[in-house]
Amino acid sequence: MKLSKNIKNSDIATAAKLITIIENDRAQAANIIKDIFLHTGNAYIIGVTGSPGVGKSTLVGEMVNIFRSQNLSVGVIAVDSSSPFSGGAILGDRIRMQKHESDSTGVFVRSMATRGNLGGLAKATRDAAYIMDAMGRDIIIIETVGVGQVELDIVRLAYTSVVVLAPGMGDDIQAMKAGIMEIGDIFVVNKADHPGADDAEREIKYMLHIGMRKSGWEPEIIKTIASKGTGIKEFVEKINKHKKYLEDNNLKEKKKYGQDQLIKLIKEKLELQIIKKKKNKKIIKQIVEKIVKKEKKPYSAAEDVLKKLGLNK
Repeated sequence: MKLSKNIKNSDIATAAKLITIIENDRAQAANIIKDIFLHTGNAYIIGVTGSPGVGKSTLVGEMVNIFRSQNLSVGVIAVDSSSPFSGGAILGDRIRMQKHESDSTGVFVRSMATRGNLGGLAKATRDAAYIMDAMGRDIIIIETVGVGQVELDIVRLAYTSVVVLAPGMGDDIQAMKAGIMEIGDIFVVNKADHPGADDAEREIKYMLHIGMRKSGWEPEIIKTIASKGTGIKEFVEKINKHKKYLEDNNLKEKKKYGQDQLIKLIKEKLELQIIKKKKNKKIIKQIVEKIVKKEKKPYSAAEDVLKKLGLNK
């Protein structure tokens, strides 16, 4: 399509239109990604996750400042909770990144709603990253929705996964959750001027010490005060250190696309082609009614649906 051909010109308006399309029309998204995929793979993707209130957005804003000072272009995908009424993102990019509005050529910020998707990301997050990559962004920062220990999808998308914690918010206990400890390449104790920052840092060090890492990378820990810009330069240096580690050990290429991502696309295709078709919806509705009336058992009903759709072989 014409829009996707124009994306190489780094036009913000074109990119914004394409992201809107991939959010609202997943079937059309496939055609867009087919057109631009060969122009992707150059951006470095950083994932930022952590509980609500730890200062992720402020930290991301300060990261953007550092990258821009290095003359790197930046794309930010801020994944927000969905409005229960419109399905859109409750928070918007203008609220998050007002100070970067004037830097339209170097910074492109997009808010995306989860729309009920679990794992901390929206369904279209990867495709939005592809679009920002194809338009020539050097760095793409993805900030997850901030739901805590379940938002682990970011590790499958980002090259460097950053876990942000803050003292006095229960994060020292949250950090002990196995999932969070396993996905973090860099741990940031933000709001380090608050009481308990040293305790949080010690807790993380202890948990990392008793944990096992398959990649061989020793996770870094840093304390920051994002609201004052303290520690941000050193934090970005740690990101660059992790990037170099991946490149030196030929691990970056392996993270570009994995089996789990393909399986996710297959599941989405099945949902679009099977579950969402009108005639199939009618079949499912009829069988659900039989379950409610106790005329069918759930597992048997599922088998019946697959048989009627010609999938139970």
